[in-house]
Amino acid sequence: MQNKVKTVAVVDYGMGNLRSVSQAVRAAAEGEGWHVIVTGDAQAVRAADRVVLPGQGAMPDCMRELEASGVRAAVLAATRHKPLFGVCIGMQMLLSHSAEGDVDGLGLIPGDVLRFDLAGRRQDDGSRYKVPHMGWNRVRQLPHAGRLHPLWQGVPDESWFYFVHSYYACPADALHCAGETGYGQPFAAAIARDNLFATQFHPEKSAAQGLQLYRNFLHWKP
Repeated sequence: MQNKVKTVAVVDYGMGNLRSVSQAVRAAAEGEGWHVIVTGDAQAVRAADRVVLPGQGAMPDCMRELEASGVRAAVLAATRHKPLFGVCIGMQMLLSHSAEGDVDGLGLIPGDVLRFDLAGRRQDDGSRYKVPHMGWNRVRQLPHAGRLHPLWQGVPDESWFYFVHSYYACPADALHCAGETGYGQPFAAAIARDNLFATQFHPEKSAAQGLQLYRNFLHWKP
């Protein structure tokens, strides 16, 4: 009897960096027996073993398109019982509310998404802080449920990851913050709860350490 093919669904609701994300997940899955699909079909999302929720652009547009695409209910169903990885806006969508457009998120992790307020402030080298925040930052891994999150396995603490964003996540409970970095102030670089893990940075643009995160996601058993 053949083993069931394991499937990872990268959710296509019209707003994600789908090509880069799917290519990175496929690279991480090579030789591991996973079938990676990019899909906007609700049934395919429901049937997948794992789900990746990417996102880019403005939060109100992402929330509107998630609903209009017909996959919102399937994504919510996935968050109840299977591993889900949110990326960038896909992370922000997991929280309760965003100041960007004054829009509600999915409410899966209590907290708010706030805009950087760095006007007039300067970095250590004298340059002004610019918004959006774009570039490489070190990420400090934080204990989650009493230990480092399993998705950090094999990723050295203070590794560099690539960020592009004007808004940042502020979980209501610090226990949901699995990684932290700073840009004028500390903020959550990764959040987690139960079977959910999400990053503000882009693993698919973060070289070997980003691929290791996706690889860990495929082996994760929450």
